[in-house]
Amino acid sequence: MTADAPARAQRPAAHADADHRRRTPDEPHLSPEEYKRVFRRHPAGVAVITLEDPRTGQPVGFTATSVISVSAAPPVLAFSIASTSSSWPALAAATTVVVNFLGHGQADLSARFATHGIDRFAGTEHVRLAGGEPVLVGSLTWVHGRVLDRITVGDSHLVTVQALASDTSTQGAPLVYHDRAYTQLGDHYEI
Repeated sequence: MTADAPARAQRPAAHADADHRRRTPDEPHLSPEEYKRVFRRHPAGVAVITLEDPRTGQPVGFTATSVISVSAAPPVLAFSIASTSSSWPALAAATTVVVNFLGHGQADLSARFATHGIDRFAGTEHVRLAGGEPVLVGSLTWVHGRVLDRITVGDSHLVTVQALASDTSTQGAPLVYHDRAYTQLGDHYEI
Protein backbone atom coordinates (compact mmCIF):
# COMPACT_ATOMS: atom_id res chain seq x y z
CA MET A 1 0.00 0.00 0.00
CA THR A 2 1.39 3.42 -0.89
CA ALA A 3 1.36 6.53 1.26
CA ASP A 4 -1.38 8.10 -0.86
CA ALA A 5 -3.72 5.09 -0.64
CA PRO A 6 -5.86 6.63 2.14
CA ALA A 7 -6.43 9.73 0.01
CA ARG A 8 -7.61 7.59 -2.90
CA ALA A 9 -9.90 5.66 -0.55
CA GLN A 10 -11.60 8.91 0.44
CA ARG A 11 -12.28 10.05 -3.13
CA PRO A 12 -15.54 8.13 -3.59
CA ALA A 13 -16.98 9.79 -0.49
CA ALA A 14 -15.89 13.21 -1.76
CA HIS A 15 -17.58 12.53 -5.11
CA ALA A 16 -20.72 11.43 -3.27
CA ASP A 17 -20.69 14.74 -1.35
CA ALA A 18 -20.36 16.67 -4.61
CA ASP A 19 -23.34 14.77 -6.06
CA HIS A 20 -25.31 15.56 -2.91
CA ARG A 21 -24.63 19.30 -3.27
CA ARG A 22 -25.99 19.30 -6.83
CA ARG A 23 -29.44 18.13 -5.71
CA THR A 24 -32.16 20.71 -5.58
CA PRO A 25 -33.27 21.82 -2.08
CA ASP A 26 -36.84 20.59 -2.62
CA GLU A 27 -35.78 17.11 -3.73
CA PRO A 28 -36.60 14.65 -0.95
CA HIS A 29 -33.61 12.76 0.31
CA LEU A 30 -35.18 10.45 2.89
CA SER A 31 -38.76 9.44 3.51
CA PRO A 32 -40.20 10.52 6.86
CA GLU A 33 -40.01 6.92 8.08
CA GLU A 34 -36.37 6.57 7.01
CA TYR A 35 -35.57 9.83 8.77
CA LYS A 36 -37.33 8.74 11.96
CA ARG A 37 -35.35 5.49 11.94
CA VAL A 38 -32.13 7.51 11.92
CA PHE A 39 -33.09 9.48 15.01
CA ARG A 40 -34.42 6.44 16.85
CA ARG A 41 -30.80 5.34 16.99
CA HIS A 42 -29.72 8.67 18.48
CA PRO A 43 -30.28 8.85 22.24
CA ALA A 44 -31.64 12.14 23.55
CA GLY A 45 -32.24 13.74 26.89
CA VAL A 46 -35.88 14.27 27.81
CA ALA A 47 -37.39 17.61 28.77
CA VAL A 48 -40.87 18.96 29.38
CA ILE A 49 -41.47 22.48 28.09
CA THR A 50 -43.93 24.38 30.29
CA LEU A 51 -45.52 27.80 29.94
CA GLU A 52 -48.52 29.82 30.91
CA ASP A 53 -50.97 30.27 28.05
CA PRO A 54 -51.13 34.08 27.73
CA ARG A 55 -54.64 33.80 26.29
CA THR A 56 -56.15 31.83 29.19
CA GLY A 57 -53.68 31.87 32.09
CA GLN A 58 -53.73 28.04 32.10
CA PRO A 59 -50.55 25.97 32.35
CA VAL A 60 -49.43 24.24 29.13
CA GLY A 61 -46.74 21.64 28.70
CA PHE A 62 -45.35 19.03 26.32
CA THR A 63 -42.51 16.52 26.17
CA ALA A 64 -39.52 17.33 23.96
CA THR A 65 -36.41 15.34 23.09
CA SER A 66 -35.24 18.01 20.66
CA VAL A 67 -33.68 20.47 23.14
CA ILE A 68 -30.22 21.66 22.12
CA SER A 69 -27.75 24.21 23.39
CA VAL A 70 -27.18 26.85 20.71
CA SER A 71 -24.90 29.42 22.35
CA ALA A 72 -23.23 30.02 25.71
CA ALA A 73 -22.74 33.76 25.23
CA PRO A 74 -25.50 34.75 25.24
CA PRO A 75 -27.03 31.56 26.68
CA VAL A 76 -29.50 30.34 24.05
CA LEU A 77 -31.20 26.98 23.61
CA ALA A 78 -33.67 25.69 21.05
CA PHE A 79 -36.31 23.00 20.67
CA SER A 80 -38.85 22.00 18.07
CA ILE A 81 -42.58 21.47 18.22
CA ALA A 82 -44.92 20.05 15.61
CA SER A 83 -47.32 22.49 13.97
CA THR A 84 -50.14 20.09 14.86
CA SER A 85 -49.30 20.01 18.58
CA SER A 86 -52.13 21.09 20.88
CA SER A 87 -49.52 23.20 22.73
CA TRP A 88 -48.49 25.19 19.66
CA PRO A 89 -51.20 27.90 19.81
CA ALA A 90 -50.19 28.79 23.39
CA LEU A 91 -46.48 28.67 22.56
CA ALA A 92 -47.03 30.82 19.49
CA ALA A 93 -48.30 33.58 21.79
CA ALA A 94 -46.04 33.05 24.84
CA THR A 95 -43.05 35.24 25.62
CA THR A 96 -41.44 32.96 28.22
CA VAL A 97 -41.10 29.22 28.87
CA VAL A 98 -39.48 26.79 31.30
CA VAL A 99 -37.46 23.84 30.03
CA ASN A 100 -37.67 21.10 32.68
CA PHE A 101 -34.90 18.52 32.15
CA LEU A 102 -36.13 15.21 33.54
CA GLY A 103 -34.26 12.75 35.73
CA HIS A 104 -34.10 8.97 35.33
CA GLY A 105 -37.08 8.35 37.63
CA GLN A 106 -39.46 10.61 35.70
CA ALA A 107 -40.45 8.50 32.69
CA ASP A 108 -44.08 8.60 33.86
CA LEU A 109 -43.98 12.40 33.84
CA SER A 110 -42.55 12.44 30.32
CA ALA A 111 -45.22 10.02 29.12
CA ARG A 112 -47.95 12.13 30.75
CA PHE A 113 -46.83 15.30 28.95
CA ALA A 114 -46.63 13.37 25.66
CA THR A 115 -50.24 12.13 25.96
CA HIS A 116 -52.91 13.90 23.92
CA GLY A 117 -56.37 14.78 25.18
CA ILE A 118 -55.70 14.87 28.95
CA ASP A 119 -55.08 17.54 31.56
CA ARG A 120 -51.32 17.05 31.70
CA PHE A 121 -50.97 19.02 34.95
CA ALA A 122 -53.68 17.13 36.89
CA GLY A 123 -51.99 15.46 39.84
CA THR A 124 -48.60 16.82 38.79
CA GLU A 125 -46.61 18.62 41.44
CA HIS A 126 -45.49 21.98 40.13
CA VAL A 127 -44.87 25.54 41.29
CA ARG A 128 -45.33 28.76 39.37
CA LEU A 129 -42.65 31.36 38.81
CA ALA A 130 -43.50 35.05 39.23
CA GLY A 131 -44.50 35.25 35.55
CA GLY A 132 -46.88 32.28 35.90
CA GLU A 133 -44.66 29.68 34.18
CA PRO A 134 -44.96 26.23 35.79
CA VAL A 135 -41.84 24.44 37.03
CA LEU A 136 -42.17 20.68 37.52
CA VAL A 137 -41.09 19.73 41.04
CA GLY A 138 -38.34 17.11 41.01
CA SER A 139 -36.91 18.00 37.60
CA LEU A 140 -33.21 17.26 37.38
CA THR A 141 -32.67 20.88 36.34
CA TRP A 142 -34.70 23.61 34.71
CA VAL A 143 -34.12 26.75 32.67
CA HIS A 144 -36.46 29.73 32.56
CA GLY A 145 -36.13 31.68 29.34
CA ARG A 146 -37.48 34.32 27.01
CA VAL A 147 -38.64 33.22 23.56
CA LEU A 148 -36.46 34.86 20.93
CA ASP A 149 -37.80 33.44 17.68
CA ARG A 150 -40.16 30.89 16.16
CA ILE A 151 -39.00 29.60 12.79
CA THR A 152 -41.27 27.45 10.64
CA VAL A 153 -39.31 24.47 9.34
CA GLY A 154 -41.22 21.83 7.39
CA ASP A 155 -44.15 20.63 9.51
CA SER A 156 -42.64 21.99 12.74
CA HIS A 157 -41.44 25.15 14.41
CA LEU A 158 -37.95 25.71 15.79
CA VAL A 159 -38.16 27.85 18.91
CA THR A 160 -35.08 29.67 20.23
CA VAL A 161 -34.98 30.75 23.87
CA GLN A 162 -32.55 32.97 25.79
CA ALA A 163 -31.88 31.52 29.24
CA LEU A 164 -32.69 33.92 32.08
CA ALA A 165 -32.46 31.71 35.18
CA SER A 166 -31.89 28.08 36.11
CA ASP A 167 -31.82 25.65 39.01
CA THR A 168 -29.27 22.85 38.99
CA SER A 169 -29.53 21.91 42.68
CA THR A 170 -31.15 18.48 42.15
CA GLN A 171 -28.72 15.57 41.87
CA GLY A 172 -29.21 12.47 39.74
CA ALA A 173 -28.91 10.94 36.31
CA PRO A 174 -30.83 12.22 33.27
CA LEU A 175 -33.77 10.48 31.66
CA VAL A 176 -32.78 9.33 28.16
CA TYR A 177 -35.01 8.35 25.23
CA HIS A 178 -33.60 5.86 22.73
CA ASP A 179 -35.27 3.66 20.12
CA ARG A 180 -38.80 4.44 21.38
CA ALA A 181 -37.99 3.56 25.01
CA TYR A 182 -36.89 5.39 28.13
CA THR A 183 -33.55 4.43 29.57
CA GLN A 184 -30.98 5.80 31.95
CA LEU A 185 -27.25 6.11 31.97
CA GLY A 186 -25.43 3.73 34.30
CA ASP A 187 -23.86 4.90 37.53
CA HIS A 188 -20.46 4.97 35.84
CA TYR A 189 -21.21 6.09 32.31
CA GLU A 190 -17.96 7.93 31.61
CA ILE A 191 -15.65 6.31 29.08
